[in-house]
Amino acid sequence: MQALAVLVRMISAINWLVGQILSWLALACVLVCFTVVVQRYVFNTSTLWMQDLYVWIGGAMFTGVAGFALLRNDHVRVDVFYRPASVRRKAIADLIGVLLFLLPYVYVVWTYTFTAVARSWGFMEGSANIGGMPGLFILKSFILLFAILVGLQGLAMAARAILVLAGKEELLPQHLRYEQQNDDTPHTGEIA
Repeated sequence: MQALAVLVRMISAINWLVGQILSWLALACVLVCFTVVVQRYVFNTSTLWMQDLYVWIGGAMFTGVAGFALLRNDHVRVDVFYRPASVRRKAIADLIGVLLFLLPYVYVVWTYTFTAVARSWGFMEGSANIGGMPGLFILKSFILLFAILVGLQGLAMAARAILVLAGKEELLPQHLRYEQQNDDTPHTGEIA
């Protein structure tokens, strides 16, 4: 059981770190978008690669922080039944949800995108727009990163649920326990 607790902590720490780093892409996206708007409406000019850039930054950010959002419990779920449930029922729901829905979904995403991403890397694919951004193959790789990080966080959720069902939730730090994650206080982001 100690190993499961260590696994939950390690995966959560990875997703927390990735989330903290990639969330700064939101600021970059806003700044690039602002620059494009100023170029277009103030200086009556436009650079296509910058238009590609803010869309690509947004795509990289949203796919990269999906595991972090899952860690923070920020994904959409049917709270009508989940929120009032006991900790044990939440653990059962999470375990079933991860095994029946999340992990198969991650497998499908990985399986159907790996070949396309590898092909994109093979010819160093760039933007389809003339004058657009080079390096589309890097952006496409974020789909695989999404599958890895969400899959890992799903395994952490399943491990946490197993700890709860085994009566060993006390092996986890307070911020990774069920009762802390479902109240109305914001998540502090502490991983220890």
